[in-house]
Amino acid sequence: MVTFCCLLCLVVLTCIGLSASSAMAQENSVRMISTIGPFSSGILDALAHAFEKETGIKVTLEGAGTGAALEKARKGGFDIVLVHARKLEDLFMAEGYGLDRRDVMFNDYVILGPKNDPAGIRGLTDAAVALKKIGDGAFPFVTRGDRSGTHMSEMELWGFAGFDMSKNLPEWYTVCPVGDKGNGPTAKFASEHAMYILVERATWLAIQKESALDLLMSGDPRMKNFMAVIRINPEKFEGINAAGALRLTDWLVDDAAQKLVSTFGVDKYGEPMFFPNSDKWNAKNT
Repeated sequence: MVTFCCLLCLVVLTCIGLSASSAMAQENSVRMISTIGPFSSGILDALAHAFEKETGIKVTLEGAGTGAALEKARKGGFDIVLVHARKLEDLFMAEGYGLDRRDVMFNDYVILGPKNDPAGIRGLTDAAVALKKIGDGAFPFVTRGDRSGTHMSEMELWGFAGFDMSKNLPEWYTVCPVGDKGNGPTAKFASEHAMYILVERATWLAIQKESALDLLMSGDPRMKNFMAVIRINPEKFEGINAAGALRLTDWLVDDAAQKLVSTFGVDKYGEPMFFPNSDKWNAKNT
């Protein structure tokens, strides 16, 4: 009987120990799901490494298009999201899944196309004019078609040009079969098939040396691509590391992270892939 009681106590103490270890591990880890661009560019790895070095808190990362990222966050399993589609972000917040939204960084969208530029958009700075030339001439254009931030912005720009790309898609407008894999695979598809495409500038910097396309159109203020972090509401799910998510969010908008953003990619491409955009940074630098 004594032996049985001792064994029972040992099991209970072991379970308590495992539970405490699990809780400690959770406190020392923040789970982020991010739009694919920052994820595949490597900037999130750089930010996560710097944050862990400073705080001891590890950031685990997963990439998905903004629409898919927010859908996954609605099912739990993440502490924070980084996304870039304001309408979808506002809906996520209105539904009570997010605690707050904070700007972190931005870059811009550009239109790539065949080097011979049959639509004649090279050098234009008005996205509506450029897309109207492509659409009116029925020149092949490829879209991600996955409700990612890039896709949502692209559809909005088509709207400025007088086209509704949410239904009755024209034959010259192709939904990429690997669009949900990100801008890189979609741009590769466009290059292989001599199509026009809208991507974020970071993607272009990463692929420009191997792409058969040229950067033909940029500079429209409506093509800015703003990225923000949203903390997940811990009242929605069990196991949310609210303290860790808050600490990471505060760090991302502070000077160390914003300075890292401002220089990321310069050594490799001669220009930054992203620009810092937190309220705190802008207050100090504008």
